[in-house]
Amino acid sequence: MLMQTHEARLAALREELKRRGLDGFVVPISDEHMSEYIGGYAQRLAWLTGFGGSAGSAVVLKDRAAMFVDGRYTIQVREQVDGKLYDYCQVPQESIGKWLVANAPEGAKIGFDPWLHTKGWADQVGKALAKKGGELIAVESNPVDAVWADRPEPSTAAALVHADEHAGRSSAEKRAEVADWLKDEGYDAAVVSALDSIAWLLNIRGADVERTPVALSYLIAHDDGTAELFIAPEKVTPELEKHLGNAVTIRARSEFEGALSGMKGKTVSVDPDYGVAAIFRLLDDAGAKPVAERDPVILPKAIKNPVEQEGHRRAQERDGAAVARYLHWLSVAAPKGGETELSAAAKLQEFRLATGALQDNSFDTISAAGPHAAIPHYRVDEESNLPIEPGSIFLCDSGGQYLDGTTDITRTVWIAPGEPTAEQKDRFTRVLKGHIAIDRAVFPQGTNGSQLDAFARQFLWQAGVDYGHGTGHGVGSYLGVHEGPQRIAKASGGQAGTGQELHAGMILSNEPGYYKGGEYGIRIENLILTVKRDIPGGEGEWLGFDTLTFVPIDRTLVERSLLTEEEIAWWNAYHAKTREILARQLDGEALAWLEEACRSL
Repeated sequence: MLMQTHEARLAALREELKRRGLDGFVVPISDEHMSEYIGGYAQRLAWLTGFGGSAGSAVVLKDRAAMFVDGRYTIQVREQVDGKLYDYCQVPQESIGKWLVANAPEGAKIGFDPWLHTKGWADQVGKALAKKGGELIAVESNPVDAVWADRPEPSTAAALVHADEHAGRSSAEKRAEVADWLKDEGYDAAVVSALDSIAWLLNIRGADVERTPVALSYLIAHDDGTAELFIAPEKVTPELEKHLGNAVTIRARSEFEGALSGMKGKTVSVDPDYGVAAIFRLLDDAGAKPVAERDPVILPKAIKNPVEQEGHRRAQERDGAAVARYLHWLSVAAPKGGETELSAAAKLQEFRLATGALQDNSFDTISAAGPHAAIPHYRVDEESNLPIEPGSIFLCDSGGQYLDGTTDITRTVWIAPGEPTAEQKDRFTRVLKGHIAIDRAVFPQGTNGSQLDAFARQFLWQAGVDYGHGTGHGVGSYLGVHEGPQRIAKASGGQAGTGQELHAGMILSNEPGYYKGGEYGIRIENLILTVKRDIPGGEGEWLGFDTLTFVPIDRTLVERSLLTEEEIAWWNAYHAKTREILARQLDGEALAWLEEACRSL
């Protein structure tokens, strides 16, 4: 019999924990690869609690439970998770370790799945529990799975070859580069468990995770340029075998643990952010020497080669035209009333599908009307679906996966009739000013994302307001829409990537925002490419950004008097380029709309 309520599911999990002699258990949003987006089989937190965000954890004790989310999900967690069942805790201000010390009984045995957490996390929480005589116990099987009667099976979709014409470099070249790194560092092998790293290194893609074209697998790269790919046999096609060649040994995914156990005497690199605790434990038990070291694929993957850069520009032009058609449709349909968040998201999907090149969305479309726009990572469903009211703000954050690139764009628009309030125009314009400041930034080689973040926030700070998410994240090449190691964000809070030096070839988002809880939200997002800048008389190497996304920004929400002459010049130049790129792809009323939307400010 299926348990229909989250309260019943929580009760069933507690019974299972009692049967196993555990006083509590930690349930993250995670899979065995520490992926951001995960397959249905790994959606344990959503099944247990109802939470639909992409980052968070729950801790379940015998008589108390808590949800841990960051500032992006402060509102969403309260809408989706029953406050009678779970406390709401915000990270990084509150941590799972501290909460357990405060709430778990003396000597508590708290379970965790070592395939769903990093070694660093387990060490930290275990140390915290030890203060109360408690213990963090690695379970052999996940207790959530024991009570999840209709848990989906992992995807059986075939792994796909990603052609060199899109990748720009062969897998052999990439593996040789990893082998050189291993030899330089004195390592025998590297365990590569991040799915997008495996996809990039082998020039393969897949359909195992919604919104991210990866195949469930593990990889061990050796210092001679060979590799072992651990993947379910049903995913392997003759095309894949031919593509990988003799230097990549294909083994069943079920053989991965045994392979780790056979690495006695080997020095093995394991990424501490993506290599789960179980991998370190298996290597330790085997007599190998695991070394916590960043995945050698991550930085080369982030620095896009010329073929990837050109492919991304093509994908952006195609995607930009689809979004422009959508915004034209929205400007006509929404003021009449009758449109909803879901109907608008469906219409945008129609325009992207009409390109004939869309492989998938790059994430679930954030189609957010009125107060829902104040939830940065809102996800619409049948229950939450709101009408798009004339005389209000509407925010749409969306993206597409194309063979030649991954897109991500946010536009915030005013739905006629009527006029935005003075406050709304003020906030929108301050967000715009921050967006322009990042786009125009020039900085020396060696600069990291946290050093740029205040460029975007300064104008909001002057008004005494801020936003609770990063300003920019890395973006993959027909891979993850959120890709490290680079990002633009505040340095505090332990956020990964803010200390990463920016390099020419890195793609980032530029997305400052403002959110007034329960009323409206604003975000303007383009993707930008880090490029070298030649400054006459300048000393050393300098970098800046080239804009990649070209779609009109809503002029109705702009308070022109707040913009400087330089900012107005940026607006006019940006929209002139937008008109140039999109006009040849549009016609009729959509083209007329574009011409009006792109006129000088």
